[in-house]
Amino acid sequence: MAENIFLFVPNLIGYARVIFALIAFYLMPTDPTPAIFCYLLSGLLDAFDGHAARALNQSTKFGAVLDMVTDRCATAMLCVTLAVLYPAYAFFFQFMIGLDIGSHWIHMYSSLTNNKSHKVIDPKKNWFLRLYYTSRTVLFLMCAGNELFFGSLYILYFFEGPIVPGVAIGVWRLILYICAPVSFVKNVISIIQMLEACHDLAEIDVKARQDARKAK
Repeated sequence: MAENIFLFVPNLIGYARVIFALIAFYLMPTDPTPAIFCYLLSGLLDAFDGHAARALNQSTKFGAVLDMVTDRCATAMLCVTLAVLYPAYAFFFQFMIGLDIGSHWIHMYSSLTNNKSHKVIDPKKNWFLRLYYTSRTVLFLMCAGNELFFGSLYILYFFEGPIVPGVAIGVWRLILYICAPVSFVKNVISIIQMLEACHDLAEIDVKARQDARKAK
């Protein structure tokens, strides 16, 4: 009997992530507290689907794409909300959406074209990009810091949080300041990733054209 990939445990976790994210974005305009809870829960589940896939030997291309698409859509939808809350900075959030989706889509397409995981980086490629995808600690810190940057911007629209002793600012503003450099680095990585993926696709095109000429 054929396996039902759609019912693999990591994919079920992925569906739960989608549901919690949708609830979060439905609530975001008016109910920040439950929205934050659902958004964080969706993000936390992201840490479990990969472990489940490895532990149960249920790693699939569908699961990898589901995970990637959920991440990208969640960030994009949060940025849309922020563009509404902070209209003066709408272009910044639009740019972040375009960079995030464009970079990861090109990288994923390039990886699948080469029949490899999007987390497998050629040793000859950019060392920073290799570190990002090979070190789970670096990957977690970059992604968590980026999400906390945008998340704290959302929370700050409604409240500052308790004042932090010694710095005289709210805890969420402090988190925003701490995570801003991490978010900047994360988006630099996205630019590097996009450029490397474009180069890989160009190499595939060159080889295909050479093979076509030889075939003639």
